[in-house]
Amino acid sequence: MNDTSTKDPESTKTRILDAALNIFSHKGYHDTRLDEIVEESKTSKGSIYFHFPNKERLFLALVDQFADLLERRVVDAIEPLPKGMGRVKLALQTCLETFGRYRRPAKILLVQAVGLGTVFEEKRNEINDRFARLIERYLIEAIEIGDIEPVDTEVVSHAWMGAIYALVIRWVYTGEPEPPRIIDTLVPVLLQSVGYTDQSD
Repeated sequence: MNDTSTKDPESTKTRILDAALNIFSHKGYHDTRLDEIVEESKTSKGSIYFHFPNKERLFLALVDQFADLLERRVVDAIEPLPKGMGRVKLALQTCLETFGRYRRPAKILLVQAVGLGTVFEEKRNEINDRFARLIERYLIEAIEIGDIEPVDTEVVSHAWMGAIYALVIRWVYTGEPEPPRIIDTLVPVLLQSVGYTDQSD
């Protein structure tokens, strides 16, 4: 078996993560064996242990990878827009669209990871806080320029994340409501909750 981990460790790490995503999404966390990831990634157990000390850390790395993707897509989408509620709206839409485009990693992130117990709950809370802070930053900008009246941005951003999480996890489990429907219904409700009416609709 060719193992290029010493020559190109990042390429090897990517192959391992891609293979893990594929197998976890089909078999679930508990039924996946490292040997299957070795075979799928065309690496070795030594390569996996070089990058990840155990299966749990490999799984959590996938969670981080998806969170990084989600944040990057949101930031890239809103960057061209001026400060204000237009950014807030687009951030919400992009977040939901990304979940819709990447259902497999979303399923792993939101459903299968529950079986990890406390370790996953800590990771989920970390990521939830990360995105709540991102939304809060855009809300603060909107308040500063007068798009909305002052609100408790910390409470609002966490409440919004809770609403998004509840609907996305229901979609991951059941296939309904689909992300476009969530976007069309939920985003205006969230915006109205801080007294903003989107004039572009």
